[in-house]
Amino acid sequence: MAKSKKYTCRIVQDNDAWTAEVVRRVTAKKSVVTKSQAGFATDDEAEAWGLNEVKTLVKTANLNERNKRRAKKERE
Repeated sequence: MAKSKKYTCRIVQDNDAWTAEVVRRVTAKKSVVTKSQAGFATDDEAEAWGLNEVKTLVKTANLNERNKRRAKKERE
């Protein structure tokens, strides 16, 4: 499974289908499902989707942080 400090991919089986969930760590004790998609035939498909979404979210989060730092420098 893909892991970062903030985002994790979790796979859950619902009867004969699989659900992929992207979980965001809010605090040390609290986690929230950021994205989820159901209806995958296999756990491999669900995991592939989840890993791709985690990569996308981490990339976007890093970009947002960089933009905030740059905007702060420009204001100063």
